[in-house]
Amino acid sequence: GKFAAVRKCTHKETGVEYAAKFIRKRRRAMDQRQDILHEVAVLKIAATNSRIVQLHEVYETPTEMALILEMAAGGELQRVIDLEEGLGEQQAVKVMRQILEGLCFLHDNNIAHLDLKPQNMLLTATYPDCDIKLCDFGISRVIQNGVEVREIIGTPDYVAPEILSYEPISLATDIWSVGILAYVLLSGYSPFGGESKQETFCNISQCCLSFPDELFEGVSSAAKDFIQATLIKEPSNRLTVQQCLEHPWLSSSVEKPLPVCTKSHNKVKTPYIISSNENDQLPCGSQCCQLHTAQRQHHSSISNSPVEIT
Repeated sequence: GKFAAVRKCTHKETGVEYAAKFIRKRRRAMDQRQDILHEVAVLKIAATNSRIVQLHEVYETPTEMALILEMAAGGELQRVIDLEEGLGEQQAVKVMRQILEGLCFLHDNNIAHLDLKPQNMLLTATYPDCDIKLCDFGISRVIQNGVEVREIIGTPDYVAPEILSYEPISLATDIWSVGILAYVLLSGYSPFGGESKQETFCNISQCCLSFPDELFEGVSSAAKDFIQATLIKEPSNRLTVQQCLEHPWLSSSVEKPLPVCTKSHNKVKTPYIISSNENDQLPCGSQCCQLHTAQRQHHSSISNSPVEIT
């Protein structure tokens, strides 16, 4: 990515592989250290949750910080979508359940992720024999009662209408992205994707949702109802994360997360060997990909980096 790179690293003593995320502390001449520490704090809060990538250690140099994270051997969920052009409904249910289990933990702690997308969903092993973990909390925000948060941030195809209209962000902002994710997993297409960012934003603002027969043939009415209940323009009318988990489409019992311990230290000398092999460069959710759009018969180029929306 432009400001972060993720590489495979190996602990010198144990031989265990991790993902090392290097983040520049200055971007566009602005100090970003506090934003990085915010991401670290969120990861520490989530140390006991099995649906969120685990932080092991933190190192700092004069120019960058390195987050040593658990290795997700299966890569990004986006790769599966690119190869499969959508998942079967049974697999989509499993994936959405696990995403929502992680999101439920965040929302219980008043944390909005604000960048939910397949590039920020990691697979623990080769698909389909894998579990999902959420990652990348760089633009997440703590939502407090009585404190309005208004920011123009997010990823074009997944951004909620209230962000585009500069209305207050809430936990419900994530639920819009949940609906987009469900639509993409089932069809391989973006529901509001346009030929440009501006056209995409216009489609999102109008919120004209459709389920073309050629994309949703055989998809259950419960799945469509779930999507419709999350892709509602008024945030307060969307399902909550708990209501999502209790929706008939995802109504089986929720597994109890397994506790995981983490450590975090600020030091420069590390017990890790960072791979210099180009093949060990890991995706960090900032590369461009091709995603179908339901409105057109061709691919639309999607930037999957959080952007300042103008």
